[in-house]
Amino acid sequence: MAEDGKSTVRAVERALDLLLCFTTRREWAMTELAEQVGLHKSTVHRMLATLEQRGFVARDSASDRYRLGLRIWELSANMSGADDPAVIGLPEMERLRDLLGETVSLYLRDGNERIRIQAVQSIQAIRRVAPIGARLPLYVGASSKVLIAFEEPAVVEELLQDESWPPAFDRKQYREQFGEWRRLGYATSVEEREQGAAAVAAPIFSRMGKLVAALSVSGPANRLTPEKMREQAPAVMEAANRLGSMLK
Repeated sequence: MAEDGKSTVRAVERALDLLLCFTTRREWAMTELAEQVGLHKSTVHRMLATLEQRGFVARDSASDRYRLGLRIWELSANMSGADDPAVIGLPEMERLRDLLGETVSLYLRDGNERIRIQAVQSIQAIRRVAPIGARLPLYVGASSKVLIAFEEPAVVEELLQDESWPPAFDRKQYREQFGEWRRLGYATSVEEREQGAAAVAAPIFSRMGKLVAALSVSGPANRLTPEKMREQAPAVMEAANRLGSMLK
């Protein structure tokens, strides 16, 4: 029974690994998925057949490529509710976009990464496009800074010990800036992760005082100069406070 249980768990893990591949690309060929997850093609073929039968993936008969099925959207629909920051924050994010004219994003921390769970794109001709669902490292970017600096001390220490960060990254210098970001109530970044892009971000705290997310405004660095971001920071912090007041 124990061995059967382990086999079942391994099968579930492999199925989840296949589904997680679709966080980076919309469509995959079966052979590509097999290579990506490191499994034999026959194993992946059987798992995809089961996932397709249950509606979690769909196969395009013309291209023989797979994409996420409608069952995934049924599951995600049940995530949207009274406590979902992505739903609650959308009107506030749209208001901030209209006020500042730049792209507004909402990030949650997931382990040693941040994930963009909502975005409102700038309507300007030259703008920074922020795809929802993107996973980004925690050692660069304005949102990463506030998602670490405003955390509980024990969590901060754990994150700073993350071995996935580049060996050359100066953790000591990074830590020394926490006090300034906390004092200001926001953090900025200029071309840290993406050339030509800049951002200003503020933490979002729930009504219970818990760090929930980061709200950021990003755009071309030639528009979002350090001076401009200092001017915009109060509006970003105000929007973050209003959003947080709606979260438990």
